Amino acid sequence: MAPSPLRFCLDYLSPYAYLAWLRMPALAARHGRTLEPMPVLLAGLLNAVGSVGPAEIPAKRVYVFKQTFRIAHEQGAPFSLPPSHPFNPLLSLRVTAAVDDVEARTKLVTALYSAAWGEGRGIETPEQVGAVLEEAGFDAKALLARAVTPEVKDRVRRNTDEALALGTFGVPSVLVDGEMFWGVDSLGHLERYLEGRDPLTPEALARWQHLPSTASRR
Repeated sequence: MAPSPLRFCLDYLSPYAYLAWLRMPALAARHGRTLEPMPVLLAGLLNAVGSVGPAEIPAKRVYVFKQTFRIAHEQGAPFSLPPSHPFNPLLSLRVTAAVDDVEARTKLVTALYSAAWGEGRGIETPEQVGAVLEEAGFDAKALLARAVTPEVKDRVRRNTDEALALGTFGVPSVLVDGEMFWGVDSLGHLERYLEGRDPLTPEALARWQHLPSTASRR
């Protein structure tokens, strides 16, 4: 029986997801796992759990840039700011969901992330997204047309709902074997889990899950 894939929940809005994505192909290959990009709407996740995005908190918005710039430097990754942030990622997410073949979808995710966060280009409008598609060797006209069909729009919604049902509350999140690893800083934990060296025991987790709360914010 083949090992389950690493399902990477992504939204192009997140620079953390961009930086994590750059490391995912090699990580998956090291552990004999396929990598399955899963476009989800971060706004939908945040709305469902009653949270806000980092860029919606002014001080955190500045910190996100500083932190991701430093992480990119550590990784030796190209890093440029897109024309605006937050931006509307919906068309790029739908175009990604319109690609059925996992390898081709993986190629497209890399192209769109590289355009937005590696080169500082916009990926909101049909013209912007179409240019990236053509450069990556895709049929831009066909994919852009498919991206606005009810089937593909529903696919992004279903991906988001499924991610929520599996405990996801943000991106990047990697789903594997019933576990969820969130954030670029969790990739080391994911690697140890795949190696069979996860220090977290079911007993410790159960104790945390049943730990009572004695204070709450008003």
